[in-house]
Amino acid sequence: MGIEVLTEVNEEMSRWASATIVGLTSNVMKRLTRHQEILHELMQEFKRTRKNLLTVREHAELLNSVRNDINEYKGSSGVQLEPNLLRERAAIHGSVTHIDEVTGKAEILRGVLTDQRSAFGEIQGKMKHISDKFPVIRVTIGAIKRKKSRDTIILLAVSAVCTLFLVIYSISK
Repeated sequence: MGIEVLTEVNEEMSRWASATIVGLTSNVMKRLTRHQEILHELMQEFKRTRKNLLTVREHAELLNSVRNDINEYKGSSGVQLEPNLLRERAAIHGSVTHIDEVTGKAEILRGVLTDQRSAFGEIQGKMKHISDKFPVIRVTIGAIKRKKSRDTIILLAVSAVCTLFLVIYSISK
């Protein structure tokens, strides 16, 4: 309310100063300017104070809300707490059971892969033994290895070209 009155007084002083004689003393103009500066400073201070009060009020409301939530939680009996704990325990038990199942499957898979490795090692040993006895088989196995290497190189080159085209397409888009 006081700022509104001060604003009206400043506006009236400005109107009076502009309507009166053109040759006003510099003292009157300085006073008018000083009153306007004071009004401006008071308006800024009022806005800052109002903003601070709103912030304090929001903070108090938030604290009150949190306090109410805490009191409501404390006020509720332990009856609600027990089902939550049981539900959490069941979830943990289910997770542990699932981890045990996955670990068991991984151990079985490890055993299978170890057996495969030994079987492939035995097969490779037998093939080397046979290829040493029969040179024609050794030449055939060598040709198969060269063809496999060439096919791998061709497949890698095709994959690289396709990847390059995809990168160029995504950049140009």
